[in-house]
Amino acid sequence: MTTTPLTRYDRGMLQLMNDRRARPLYATATRRRLVVAAHVLLTASIGGLLAYFSLAKDRQIWAVVSVAALTLPWMVATGVINAATRGLLELRTRALDERQLADRARVQAGAHRMMTLLLAAGAAALLITDAADGHTPTAYAAPVLIGALVVHWLMPLWMAGLSAQDEPDEDGLTAGR
Repeated sequence: MTTTPLTRYDRGMLQLMNDRRARPLYATATRRRLVVAAHVLLTASIGGLLAYFSLAKDRQIWAVVSVAALTLPWMVATGVINAATRGLLELRTRALDERQLADRARVQAGAHRMMTLLLAAGAAALLITDAADGHTPTAYAAPVLIGALVVHWLMPLWMAGLSAQDEPDEDGLTAGR
């Protein structure tokens, strides 16, 4: 940790992120991968429903109700990933030690590389679509840009969840063995 003293908020968040009651949900690498996969699926579902609602000729209320129903499991999955990483991306810099700061930098760099590849693939797909039929589907530009922004925002969380290590149990053995 840095020499800057922790505020009451920092201490509360540190305690929340180190609460081990949800540990069975992320104790093994397989469980963490499943939670991250569920989070990606929920994010894609919510995004797809919102895109459908915004692009449909007649506003279907079921899409908004479905988004509302999917939001709670999405928030739970977000919390599980944050707990699995012990708040690596949520805690302020002054609440992290040197190892955690290095982990945060590594996760953010990996997320940056992944987003660069995804954006390059998206740009290539738009160029290919434009070359094939002579015009780019501009009606989808806003939902695609919003989707890219959401993925850019969540990619570090997903990368951190996938790269989190098993924690030792009370016996000193690695969990999940």
